[in-house]
Amino acid sequence: MGMLCAVSFNRYGRLYYLDPGDLTPQVGDKVLVPTDDGAAVAECVWAAQWVTEDTDGFPKLVGLAGEEDLTRDAYIRKRKAEAKVAAKKLIRAHDLPMKIVGVDHVPGGDVDRSTVYFTAPQRVDFRGLVRDLGATLKCRVELRQLSARDSARIQGGIGSCGRDLCCATFLTDFEPVTIRMAKDQDLPLNPLRISGACGRLMCCLKYEHPLYQQFQATAPAVGSRVTTDDGDGRVVAHNVPSDSVVVRMDSDGSRASCSRASVCGPRRAYESLD
Repeated sequence: MGMLCAVSFNRYGRLYYLDPGDLTPQVGDKVLVPTDDGAAVAECVWAAQWVTEDTDGFPKLVGLAGEEDLTRDAYIRKRKAEAKVAAKKLIRAHDLPMKIVGVDHVPGGDVDRSTVYFTAPQRVDFRGLVRDLGATLKCRVELRQLSARDSARIQGGIGSCGRDLCCATFLTDFEPVTIRMAKDQDLPLNPLRISGACGRLMCCLKYEHPLYQQFQATAPAVGSRVTTDDGDGRVVAHNVPSDSVVVRMDSDGSRASCSRASVCGPRRAYESLD
């Protein structure tokens, strides 16, 4: 048990959870968060409070941001905006099939470093672009091509569920998602219905897939004959969310919803021993 607070580097951006240590940041406070490039300024969006989880593995806040830190953060944001505008102009000038999705800027002792993230349908020869961009921004420039999923994570957005994209909020690793998962869940195989903002299969297809696998492994298959409390019938459909099957009764052809346990052979055999 310990204390945690949540911060964000951008408004409505991804949340990061940290151990406040001896600090008591409130909502709206500017705090310093440890990163690979040193302490960075972020905004506290969830005040420090006690949680039941073990907080030993969470990074700790460096401290509250001071005037010098805020000035440095404003300079970084300004340089990011300048780099994004310059990159877009030079991309059009070089006629390259690229789309800028994000920019990082790290002030250095002698030379600043800007990293421009982009997407492209194929590999791009951007050597001329890097040279011109470095001369325009007067700093060292790196260009990194992102996948469609990484691009969606950086840009953020709203999914078809009406909530913020999972990849932009809490997902840290992208696990494989296959069309088989959509088939197992009886979802329409329409790309517009099962694709996310990135154009790939939605990550949430994987969330409930183990439940569907477990259900299909234990429930009677569609077309099999079963015995229910109301008589014999044939399974015509599965309803995984309600843990039930739909049975067409032999007596009058009506359909009845029966719990999986009530028509499962091993369960019925076990209950008959009582």
